[in-house]
Amino acid sequence: MRVLVSAVGTRGDVQPAIALAIALRARGHDVRLAVPPNFVAWAASLGFEASPLGIEMRAPRAGAAPTAEQMRALASDLITGQFEAIGAAAEGCDAIVGAGAHQYAVRSIAELRGIPSYVAVYAPVSLPSTDLAPVAAPGEPWDPSANVATRWQESLAAWNARSLERVNQNRARLGLSPIADVLRHILGDSCWLAADSALGPAPTTPGMRVVGTGAWILEDEAPLPDALEAFLGAGDPPIYVGLGSMPAAKETSRALIEAVRAAGRRVILSQGWAELELVDDAADAIAIGDVDHRALFSRLAAVVHHGGAGTTTTAARAGVPQVVTPMFGDQFYWGMRVEQLGLGRCTPLASLSGALRASLTPDVAERARALAGEIRSDGAEIAAALVG
Repeated sequence: MRVLVSAVGTRGDVQPAIALAIALRARGHDVRLAVPPNFVAWAASLGFEASPLGIEMRAPRAGAAPTAEQMRALASDLITGQFEAIGAAAEGCDAIVGAGAHQYAVRSIAELRGIPSYVAVYAPVSLPSTDLAPVAAPGEPWDPSANVATRWQESLAAWNARSLERVNQNRARLGLSPIADVLRHILGDSCWLAADSALGPAPTTPGMRVVGTGAWILEDEAPLPDALEAFLGAGDPPIYVGLGSMPAAKETSRALIEAVRAAGRRVILSQGWAELELVDDAADAIAIGDVDHRALFSRLAAVVHHGGAGTTTTAARAGVPQVVTPMFGDQFYWGMRVEQLGLGRCTPLASLSGALRASLTPDVAERARALAGEIRSDGAEIAAALVG
């Protein structure tokens, strides 16, 4: 079977899709990938046929912030681009898997070609439910239980305002009938939840069947860099701080490092897409690029991160305390789950020092170790088996 796997977004969105592609290939399938331009070379290096989809999320944005009208225009262009790119990549395919909620074209292209399609989300809060309010817009507070029904009505309306017209224009161009609700069309009557059930259990979703596959984890066998190994071996377990693919001002490094030092710990600073830098040349800190988090996290005292689904899962799997400093989207949900499960704290960056002290306790460490044994690593294999 030839399967197309489509992913849009940052590394946190694309890496699980690549894990699924590897699991599909292990089952004997011929797998193609459609991914943002900055990930095409990575996918190709793993032996996959890969084509560009959408824009490079890491590309610098010069000048003033875009207006609301400009954002709607960009979204419209991206939707048409998805229809064109996925339509071309799906030529000769027997199934399509869309990774993430912003898969505007997957269901339509599959409908056009008469092949099955599957769409997965990485967090329960992405699913219209009676339990959890949808993620808030950037800069807005998120309350998971406040006016859930009303908030979902508003969220579904916002999806339609942004994208319904352009989706239907592209469907009409393909000879397909119009849809009435963008998000419900994307998710379909049956949607996959690619999250660990212990960390992110499925919510109640009337009218929709949710299939929990577990998180799609990409195993990395690359050894840690020699300098990092030397740093780990030179003292007590340090604390990792990093914001992954999130934007951040350069001075964020100082806030992160000083909070860890205030807790009396050494610090590993992940530079990430924000290219964070050390603030001095003291021996208690080291800066790193991309490394195998699975190999690193189990050797730490704690992990401070932005609350991405993948980082939260990897830290939970490693059995270490976490402090989540969310910025937007489902990061607030994962921070809430870290607190509910007693694995650490969710806090603004300004309160990081206190959150670290509260998380570096024997009780939190014990709960983190206990939960680690419940985290499964075979989610990609389960999803691959559902394809065939």
